[in-house]
Order: sequence, then structure tokens, then C-alpha cells
Amino acid sequence: MVSAFLNAFRTPDLRKKILFTLGILVVFRLGSTIPTPNVDTAAIRECAASATTGEQAGLYSMINMFSGGALLHLSIFALGIMPYITSSIILQLLTVVIPRLESLKKEGGSGQQQITQYTRWLTIILAILQATSFTMLAINGQLFVGCTQDIVYSTGIFEIIVMILTMTAGTSIIMWLGELITDRGVGNGMSVLIFTQIAARFPASMWNIRNGQPDPNQGLLIMLLVIAVGLLVMAGVVFVEQAQRRIPVQYAKRMVGNRLLGGTSTYIPLKVNQSGVIPVIFASSILYLPVLYTVFQSTGSVSEWIANNLATGTGLWYNIIFFVLIIAFAYFYVAITFDPVEISDNMKKYGGFIPGIRAGKPTEDYLAYVLSRLTAPGSLYLAVISLIPSVAILLFNADQNFPFGGTSLLIMVGVGLDTVKQIESQLHQRYYEGFLK
Repeated sequence: MVSAFLNAFRTPDLRKKILFTLGILVVFRLGSTIPTPNVDTAAIRECAASATTGEQAGLYSMINMFSGGALLHLSIFALGIMPYITSSIILQLLTVVIPRLESLKKEGGSGQQQITQYTRWLTIILAILQATSFTMLAINGQLFVGCTQDIVYSTGIFEIIVMILTMTAGTSIIMWLGELITDRGVGNGMSVLIFTQIAARFPASMWNIRNGQPDPNQGLLIMLLVIAVGLLVMAGVVFVEQAQRRIPVQYAKRMVGNRLLGGTSTYIPLKVNQSGVIPVIFASSILYLPVLYTVFQSTGSVSEWIANNLATGTGLWYNIIFFVLIIAFAYFYVAITFDPVEISDNMKKYGGFIPGIRAGKPTEDYLAYVLSRLTAPGSLYLAVISLIPSVAILLFNADQNFPFGGTSLLIMVGVGLDTVKQIESQLHQRYYEGFLK
């Protein structure tokens, strides 16, 4: 593997891509540390130090995680990549229900380019809404639980507009950086940026686990134990993410002109976790809406119940609702992204069939049956992995950005595997030895 890395850097074009990607990541991390105008950075550091563990980010901890901690410091990249992720999910869901988007998707490259343009505009709209929300949270003193200091210098309308526009412009720059990595670097740009921000939080999260114990030696021992358990969990995640059910497909021989074609065997790969990390992100986004409601309506029995049970993101009701939403969205997302009717029709059109299953309706029913059987353990796996940070908060006094669990671990493993495969495929063009051999 080490020799393969050396081969990657010996290859001029691949070396340029890797160095270009690293340069973009440096710029990205630099922007995550530059504060937004009108922000008192000293007051933010004091509030972050005095905030209650687990309540520092509240329910918007996922956005803080995707921004590498930039959200709680109100930097120019405070919103991170979350608006783009949300807009991508929304466009993907709307493709199923809006005929115009569905036709664009079937047009190929030109249609996908138009959908990408729609995604960019929706990202800007969501960025403006989120920037407004978090700016108002900072002004009202709700960004940090238990902090009474003013973290903004002025509450004038001009200063507020400048803060909102700065954060929105930061999201636009992040989109541009991600597309640069995709076009001229290594890996999927947006995924690599998310991976970078999550990895940037890793040392601080582990150090908080150590400092959360009264005895330093005990804290060090617990930190090492968490790392060991985390590596085992990561190995399990890699195993499940790579697991798939292969449905064999046989294609009959047919005459095309004077040539006999077909007669080949292949398979349809169905992953155990067919929906990826999308259900977790979508469930977190839905649970953020009640907290957004409390920003504009801070009084009343409903707001009080939300503040007591959902705002911190660690309560019993929050975990129960989060667990149920992940399972529900996993089934929903799989249902709209994998269509057994379309797969069956395509197989029938090209003379393909599943051995022992008749073409047409029986094939549709068989594919739907197998998919539902796979989605059940896959959704439970997602829900259990996502609740690991809540367990860590109770056992190790960790913060909500616990590195070995939830969305962070799923994204790190997924992006890591995808990037390694892309580098391996480029190395295969020049060397017969694989990247992992």
C-alpha cells in the first residue's frame, strides 16, 4: 500500500491532482477560521468554554459538525456544506414528483447540468435562511446555552445584513471549491470537503473526552479505550457498507443482423445500506424545524416542551423520534431511488431474466421483496450507529461531535472508500498492481 502511494506521487498528472486537492483543503480550512464581521471572537471563546457539555451546539450540532466547528465561531464558512447537501436531497426527491425534473434527468449530461444549476440556486436560498436563523440566534443569546455575554458588537440592521451576506457568500465559495476538486482534483469535491471538516473536529473531540474526567490518567485511559472501540465500530461499518446482495441475471441469446449476441450472466448489486447516510441527514434536518420555531416563538407550552425535550439533541424524546425518523426515511428514500418496475422492464426489454423467476410482474414482486428484506437491517443499522454519540455523551461525558458514531463515521468511511477506489482506478491505468495489494 505504501508503494502504491509512492507510485501515485510519481505519476505527474495524479500528483498534480492530489496536491491541487490538498491546496483547496488548506484554503477551505483557512476560511473556517476567519470570523464574520461584527463578531466578538473573544466572547465566543469564553462562551464555548463555559457552555454545558452536550448543549453547546444543541440540535444544530450536525451543521456545526459539517462546518468543522465553524458554525459556533460564526466564521465566513459557518454554514459549511449543509445548505448544498439539503438542496441536493430536495432536488433528488422532487425529481420523482415533478415531471419536468424527471425528464431533465433522463436527458443525460445536459439535463443533469440544468438540475445542478437549480441545486446551486436552491443552495443560495437555503444559505440565506440558515444564515438569518443563526445570526438571530447569536443576537438573541441562544447560540450558546447558559452564556449571557454579547457575542456580536452591534445589532443594527446594516451589521446584521452584512453578517448574513458574508455567510451566504461563504457557502457560494464552498460550492465553487467543491466543484474545483471534482473537476481537477481527486474524489468527489463536496464529499471530500465534508470529510475534511469532520476530521478537523476529531482531535478536539477526543481531547474533550480526556478532559471530561476528573482524573487525567483515567481520562487518558478512557480516551484510548474509546479509540479502540471506535476502530472496531469503524471496521463493522466498513463491513456493512461493502456488503451487498447480488441478484443473478441471465441474458438470453438473440440475433442482431447476422451476429449472435447475449447469453451472458451478470448480477444486480443491492447494498444492505442502500440509502447511504441520506436518512440520517434528512431526519436531523426535520428535527431542526421545531427548534427554528422556538427562535421566532419563544413562549408558550409548545416552545417550552421543544426546549426541554428537543433543543439539546440528547433527550429521550429526541432519540426516540430520531430513531423512528431514520427508519422511516430509509424506507422512503430506497422506495424513490430504486424502482423494481423500471428494473424489470429494462431486463425484459434486453432479454434478461432472474433464474427461476418469470419476467414481468413476478420479477417486480421478487425485487421488491428482496429490497424490503435488505432495508430492514440496513435502516436499523443506520439508526443504531446514529445513536452512538448519545450513548457516548452519557458514558464518557463527550460532546455532540463524538467522532466514532453517527453521521460523522458513516461519511468518513464512505468518502474514504470512494476516494481510495478512484485513486486505485487511476493507478490501474498505469500499474498492474492494485492500490490495496
